[in-house]
Amino acid sequence: MSDQRPDGEYGWLYGEDKPTRPVPREAASDLPPPNLPPPGRRVGDEPPSGPRKPRKRHNGRRIFGILVLAWVVFLVAVPWWAWGQIEKVDASPASGRPAEQPGTTYLLVGSDSRRGLTKAEQKELATGGDTGGRGRTDTIMLLHTGSGPSILMSLPRDSLVDIPGYGRTKINAAYAYGGPKLLVRTIEKNTGIRVDDYVEVGFGGLVKVVDSLGGVTICPKERIKDKDSGLDVQKGCQTADGRVALAYSRNRHSYATQDIQRVQSQREVLGSIADKAKSPWTVINPFRYVSVAKGASGSLRIGDDVSPLALFKFALALSASMGGDGLNCTVPLRDFAVTWDPERAPKMFDYIKRDRTDQIGSLCTKDGLPKS
Repeated sequence: MSDQRPDGEYGWLYGEDKPTRPVPREAASDLPPPNLPPPGRRVGDEPPSGPRKPRKRHNGRRIFGILVLAWVVFLVAVPWWAWGQIEKVDASPASGRPAEQPGTTYLLVGSDSRRGLTKAEQKELATGGDTGGRGRTDTIMLLHTGSGPSILMSLPRDSLVDIPGYGRTKINAAYAYGGPKLLVRTIEKNTGIRVDDYVEVGFGGLVKVVDSLGGVTICPKERIKDKDSGLDVQKGCQTADGRVALAYSRNRHSYATQDIQRVQSQREVLGSIADKAKSPWTVINPFRYVSVAKGASGSLRIGDDVSPLALFKFALALSASMGGDGLNCTVPLRDFAVTWDPERAPKMFDYIKRDRTDQIGSLCTKDGLPKS
């Protein structure tokens, strides 16, 4: 017998369970390919568990992160650029100054300078022409911030005080005679309050800041039409653009109390500016953010020792002083001739010097006159 394995149905003789028949070569080509595992896996291995994360999600997070980073850079870059545009001046007297005092006191000055205004703008804003020189100060305020409530105190420009080297005359003449240095020295001499930082804004600056904010709210108590300032407004709260806000701040001939009422209007405008500037919309809206920074930087003059942090604190203190917990008032006056009260004014100054604004109480009044 041949030991060659036979084909056909005799496979059982060689240990096969069932007889098999040869598969024709033509049929074998029609069979599906074997189900082979991918490289690196063996037959019987379990498939990897969990769905794969789509790449689109990773791309979305990356794009979002880039946008956030770009926004942060934008928020930092704009004020940094604006800081470089602000004019710096020497406003620190060389000698004869009060000692350091607790808290921080800013001198806020609104000058009648027409610097930067064209003749057409001077006519539109009813400012008159530039008379040359340094000009005078229509607005003089002390802003103090510290452990107690922030206080914004107006010093009427017609206040009679002693100006070093010039005798007794109106306080706003100090700026015309000797600029920021002499004005700071005059205020320190007559109040005993040390001025830490100096901030000045001109006519054109106020207009630019207000317009960049989209206007501010003013609330005149009566219908006003004044030829000198160019003011023409109805009674009641309304939105004022830069031109109207400037006229409202300058107007005094419409009031019986003249400068006493004007300083109250000036604080009203400043408070409205501060309130509008701190609105989240100022930061969220990139166009307004840039416009405000550009308007403010092109209109300010500050002491050369004022830091960016000090200017930021100034803005916060200005807003706080006009808020519910703050104090805004006129220097205590004896009469409508804007003569400082010889008893109440020194008390007010002393509280500010000692950073005890929480004890000022009834000394702080809108018009400076004692409460009846």
